[in-house]
Amino acid sequence: MADVQPLRALHYDLAAAGSLGDLIAPPYDVIDSEQRAALLARSPNNVVEVDLPVGDDDPYAQAAERFEAWQRSGVVIRDEEPALWLLEQRYRGPDGAARTRHGFFARVGVEDYGAGRIRPHERTHPGPKEDRLRLTRATRANLSPIFALYSDPTGGAYGSLADSAAGAPWGEAADDDGTINRLWRCANWATIAATQLVLAGSELLIADGHHRYETARAYAEEIGGEGEHRYVLMCLVALEDPGLEIFATHRLVSGLDDARRLALAEAIERDFDSEAISADDLAPPPGSGPLELGYLDSDGPRRLRLRDQATADSALADMPPPYRELDTGVLEALLLKGALGLSDDDISHLNGLGYARDAHEAIALVESGAYDAAFLMRPTPVEQVREIAATGVNMPPKSTYFFPKVPTGLVFNLLA
Repeated sequence: MADVQPLRALHYDLAAAGSLGDLIAPPYDVIDSEQRAALLARSPNNVVEVDLPVGDDDPYAQAAERFEAWQRSGVVIRDEEPALWLLEQRYRGPDGAARTRHGFFARVGVEDYGAGRIRPHERTHPGPKEDRLRLTRATRANLSPIFALYSDPTGGAYGSLADSAAGAPWGEAADDDGTINRLWRCANWATIAATQLVLAGSELLIADGHHRYETARAYAEEIGGEGEHRYVLMCLVALEDPGLEIFATHRLVSGLDDARRLALAEAIERDFDSEAISADDLAPPPGSGPLELGYLDSDGPRRLRLRDQATADSALADMPPPYRELDTGVLEALLLKGALGLSDDDISHLNGLGYARDAHEAIALVESGAYDAAFLMRPTPVEQVREIAATGVNMPPKSTYFFPKVPTGLVFNLLA
């Protein structure tokens, strides 16, 4: 079972560092150079300075030096006693609906993937893992949390902590996307023990942060022995939380020469029913059943529906049944790999493949000529993610879009 423990968190001293909203940042892998500069313009103590280091010399050493300087000067301080940290996120999703998601920060024992312990749900790439490992070696800390899910039908785990969120929050910060993040600290041992009791025997499913978790595993084995390095910072959210929602990530393809365009057209004609639609209807509504998606190329927007689920079953015969009904898996097998000939390496390194978070972005990228075609996806249901993870098979990259992200900079976990 997963080992969930309170942590002696390192965190900003808001009296010394400034407003929490000026100090936090999105996860490193969604920040470009322009956004990084904008974050640092808010405060020289913004977490991006250490979580996404840049420099001509050794950026990782520079990050470590800055992080140590913050600790010496009191910009960040460490708690004397372990605690769990409650997080409330009030947000408006890409679909326009307002929601509130609840979770809490803890340190979780690092172990191999497996049933009843910790499971991934998506394939990962080697590049980001090496980057995060070098940063972890330098700072000896978890700077950015892993977002993980657990099953709690009765709501007992967060319910045990809820009284701690009755008063004013320790800190509050708004993201650029409008999400309001509110944070409370719970150091009551009876409350922590009640939460741990609910989580006893729980399996954790990584929602976001696969690269960071695999980095934590590599670092733990590299150091060896027992100690703080055997734990990793996580934000845990119940699968049943009313504010938990998965949104779609749309696929874009480029480099379509005449031969590949023909191969794609033939595969669509063979396996899909197709109808012309308006651009406003490109994003398919949530649903289940055989693959349904929006498709846009130079001939205009269309709705594609897989004619027969048996086609997907045959193409994915070596995969477990839940995977054969996964929209991103079926699209990958029949069209991205089957018709266009993309390899796993192409998909991993975005050779001829791109992603968009919403329909407007996908349409704009095709109309601008940056990409030749777009496939607009349905959201992957939470239960389907869970079913596929339970088989031990990983989904294609970006099969899920968990929104909002858990910010970096709310709390840190020291590994030494």
